[in-house]
Amino acid sequence: MSAEENMALARRFIEARLKGDLEALDEMMAPDYVSHPKLLPDQQPGREGTIRALAQLAAAVSNVRVIVEDQVASGDKVVTRFVVHATHDRGNLMGVAPTGRQMTDMAVAIYRIVGGKIAEEWSMGTIDSTMRDQRIEQERIERERIEQ
Repeated sequence: MSAEENMALARRFIEARLKGDLEALDEMMAPDYVSHPKLLPDQQPGREGTIRALAQLAAAVSNVRVIVEDQVASGDKVVTRFVVHATHDRGNLMGVAPTGRQMTDMAVAIYRIVGGKIAEEWSMGTIDSTMRDQRIEQERIERERIEQ
């Protein structure tokens, strides 16, 4: 595949991940897909664990928008820097009850593409720190409620 085709695949994969399009993810992931970072603490690194974690994420948020800010490709790898805006209003996410708040996650993902499929992923984003801050805030509010 060309660099442009690989970059388009990476963009489609990011969109499908965030919108919970499990059929599209299944089509785009290689059978031996490996996610090196874990999206959720109990996530398994393989294909099924990733799909399960992404389904949980999609079930917790709505109004998802993705903005790709930078993307480069070389050989079998694509690097994408993107921002995700979503509303955390539908379910628990990383131990945090729905807040109804708009969340912003700035992320960078590296995908290795083999035979037109995503074979490996390395990524980092700000969602972990955002959710940790919200969990601390919810705990503080709960403590104050109990103390009253």
